[in-house]
Amino acid sequence: MLTYTSRKEISEKTEQLRGEGKSIGFVPTMGALHRGHLSLIERANNETDILVVSVFVNPLQFNNTGDLTSYPRDLQADKKILETVGCDIIFVPDEKEMYPKPTTEKYNFGTLETVMEGTFRPGHFNGVAIVVKRLFDIINPHRAYFGEKDYQQLTIIRKLVETEKIAVEIVSCPTLREDDGLALSSRNANLTTEQRKEASFIFQTLQLAKKRKNHICPAHLRQLIINIFDANKNFKLEYFEIVDDKTLQPIMAWESSKGMIAFVAVWLGKVRLIDNIRII
Repeated sequence: MLTYTSRKEISEKTEQLRGEGKSIGFVPTMGALHRGHLSLIERANNETDILVVSVFVNPLQFNNTGDLTSYPRDLQADKKILETVGCDIIFVPDEKEMYPKPTTEKYNFGTLETVMEGTFRPGHFNGVAIVVKRLFDIINPHRAYFGEKDYQQLTIIRKLVETEKIAVEIVSCPTLREDDGLALSSRNANLTTEQRKEASFIFQTLQLAKKRKNHICPAHLRQLIINIFDANKNFKLEYFEIVDDKTLQPIMAWESSKGMIAFVAVWLGKVRLIDNIRII
């Protein structure tokens, strides 16, 4: 496995590989790798010749400095994992390498970025777009792999690729879960033992929302789920929304969309967790 910290050097390497006719798969991460990341890596390995994984905790997408500080980091453990799963190249830049000058890019994703995460994390998606665009420019992959747990982010990245006319195929991969339903996330490492037990309540409640879809209208279902979270004092709900899977706008009637997803963001202690479930 080759390790690069320099933008210039990894760009030269990937261009060489492309010149040799190799297809390049790319999995961008912020480290603290878990089985969810490994599922993306496995798929990329199966579908492309060369696998590149980046590990970079992007400060631009954190609007909460405490969240940035507490984000789990263990580069040595990540490298050991990547060596065992057939990663060809790892890109580990520092902040100065990624952002040698103050960032000035401003992206506009319209209503895709004004709901849910965009409401509670102002500037988040601009920070995501900046780092993803730079990584695509540096690595120039044929395919890039993203998990559906961050479905709003996935939608934003698809829009970025479309508007910026980036020649990369975005591949979405299903959310992986623990046996009790908790979506795999690097932030799970920050949960206490007791909080980890309580965290399964999130997916259980999303499953309930899906089951109740045929019995009440979207507005009443939304309020029901909000009430359920409010009644559980272990959680602080930020939002629960049922939206169209393409526009990400709230659903007013079940007949108004062919694809719908329910999204939730909650605080469990000092850990913020997000999840979603497809309703239709």
